[in-house]
Amino acid sequence: MTDPFDSRKATAAAWFKTLRDQICAAFERVEDSQTNGPLSDQPAGKFALRETQRTAPDGSDAGGGLMSVMRGGRVFEKVGVNVSAVYGTLEDRARKSLTARKEIPGLDADPRFWASGISLVAHMQNPHVPAVHMNTRMFWTPGGWWFGGGSDLNPCIEYAADTANFHNTLKAHCDPHGAELYPKYKAWADEYFFIPHRKRARGVGGIFYDDHCTGDWEVDFAFTQDVGRAFLPAFLQQVEKRRMTPWTDEDKEIQLIHRGLYAEYNLVYDRGTKFGLETGHDPDAVLMSLPPFARWV
Repeated sequence: MTDPFDSRKATAAAWFKTLRDQICAAFERVEDSQTNGPLSDQPAGKFALRETQRTAPDGSDAGGGLMSVMRGGRVFEKVGVNVSAVYGTLEDRARKSLTARKEIPGLDADPRFWASGISLVAHMQNPHVPAVHMNTRMFWTPGGWWFGGGSDLNPCIEYAADTANFHNTLKAHCDPHGAELYPKYKAWADEYFFIPHRKRARGVGGIFYDDHCTGDWEVDFAFTQDVGRAFLPAFLQQVEKRRMTPWTDEDKEIQLIHRGLYAEYNLVYDRGTKFGLETGHDPDAVLMSLPPFARWV
């Protein structure tokens, strides 16, 4: 019997791939345009592509995706942009992880799932340019579906005006879908991207949402698309404003220590990291978010 959600799954997966293509092309244009200033004498960064594969516990194919990573560029030190569409049966650990925060009718009797999304993390050469994270995704089980994602800024050297511009751009893309969404999901980001053992935030926030389901798939998908569309204008203004700023060894030290915080959060608390590893996705793709270099005091 044909799954009535098949066309919606295909539509969502295609959108995440389109967004990936747009972001990768924009980032390569930034690299090509750095023809003077810091690191302009080295080759412009280009994305290397690799297909990823998820294998089910019984050894069968369970979907996969595309891992796109740029390393050692003029502007980007390491940036990964991954897309995937995976499916199969949720194992006990992953099923318990999901049901601990959300009631999913019938999941014990029918633990099938399908998930697709885009995940991006950029670590920058210049310590004055913030690191950034963005992801959007769709999740489906026979008992329900929902969207999740968001975008957040992670500067090691903070500029209040840059933070305000980033948040204002996200708000402008959220507001057409309901004035309550930006403040609600900003507050969730402030809570979610907090590092309890350090008693501090990972960065300067953004928006975060999960389990987003109003009952109208088209409406929720349109909102998730606009969250994705907000990313390039929100982030590239930071890059253009700061990428020519000279930096010192002390600035670089601050950046490396801040990256240590980022790594701690992603390995200990991040839902996407936990889910990807628990469901058998390619570990290199799951851990793509980790910085190329970090330091701990």
